[in-house]
Amino acid sequence: MSTAPRVYVARLASLSVFDPNGDQVGRVRDAVARPRTGNQPPRVVGLVAEMPMRRRIFLPIGRITAIEPDAVVLNTGTLNLRRFEKRPGELLVLEDFVDRHVTVPATGRTGAVVDVAMESDRTGEWSLTRVAVREFSGRLTRRGHLNQLEWGEVAGLAGEPQTQGTAGLLAVLDNMRPADLANVLQDLSESRRVEVAAALDDERLADVLEELPEHDQLEIITALEPQRAADVLEEMDPDDAADLLSEMPKPEQEVLLDLMEPDEASPVRALLDYLPGTAGSVMTSEPIVMPPDATVAEALARIREPQLSPAVAAGVFVTRPPMATPTGRYLGVVHFQRLLREPPSALLGGVVDNDIDPLEPGTTLAEITRRMATYNLVVMPVVDDNDKLVGAVTVDDVLDHLLPEDWRDRDHAEPLSLPGGGRG
Repeated sequence: MSTAPRVYVARLASLSVFDPNGDQVGRVRDAVARPRTGNQPPRVVGLVAEMPMRRRIFLPIGRITAIEPDAVVLNTGTLNLRRFEKRPGELLVLEDFVDRHVTVPATGRTGAVVDVAMESDRTGEWSLTRVAVREFSGRLTRRGHLNQLEWGEVAGLAGEPQTQGTAGLLAVLDNMRPADLANVLQDLSESRRVEVAAALDDERLADVLEELPEHDQLEIITALEPQRAADVLEEMDPDDAADLLSEMPKPEQEVLLDLMEPDEASPVRALLDYLPGTAGSVMTSEPIVMPPDATVAEALARIREPQLSPAVAAGVFVTRPPMATPTGRYLGVVHFQRLLREPPSALLGGVVDNDIDPLEPGTTLAEITRRMATYNLVVMPVVDDNDKLVGAVTVDDVLDHLLPEDWRDRDHAEPLSLPGGGRG
């Protein structure tokens, strides 16, 4: 194996995995080790890689040709795509060791694990050999000294951790997309999942909750203090917050809605009033809305805002004031492709499309799907009886409600199969 003899596992996280042809097959998420008898350090048996569709698989260490600074290379393109499940006695290095509180017997000092190194011997066998431990300094504003110690020089690595923080694991996960981080959380134990989720800031946690199955959303949001839960709900898109609250008993809904800022709670309350399975229940109440005298250049600037999802940014809705939903009279929509074809100085009122009837709040999902497919649309307006825009349905809203309820739950994903690469 053409690789460095010692590799720190946290540095492997998120590295791309390539087959011999140079095609990317996934990204590294963790390393798998098995304890050994006596004082011998655990043996590394493979890596966990995340494939497309959030599927995690096991890569035997013998299938890895090289571990480079920016990639992991395999010696085969034939892999076992069976979903990875940790077997009894196995250890996931990042999940089980990072942030674990340990003691250095030689000095009597305590600290937290920030990384673990795996090292190969002459026979090509890999073991966990060194541990990076940051000492507890006792001062809030000062970081403790970082020590690199041999595995046997650290006490507290075996057995269940007495205490395990979150800072180190969060640092490893920091650059992940919300959907990928949500996938990682599903692999953690219930207590660890809640612990790590609660350590995220409000905006990041809101983004991650939107990517989790409903039962995990409820598990996390109900474990938070009520005011913190309300703050997180404020950071979620109103339609996602409404979907989450709709799964809670009415009294608990009201407690959280009352704790939210009135301006944030108002659109969520409105969405909760619509019947399930209708345009009103699945729409976003915060589409892009602009007046008819706004220019194409101003509209292009709006759809470039990074916090907008691609589906929401696909169309600019033109209405009379006020611009917040429910708006003034709905005039039409300008799709982003039309914006690209028009002069920057053109007014939106002169380029709107209004030849397709908007949806009504009571329009069913089946009818929404039919109309979006008929006209090849990814976003459609929802207008009330007074011709006021109350929201917009996007294609991701429709898919989210047409797919099976447990589609985000990795335990219920459709199995994949490909011969080779099994675990011994």
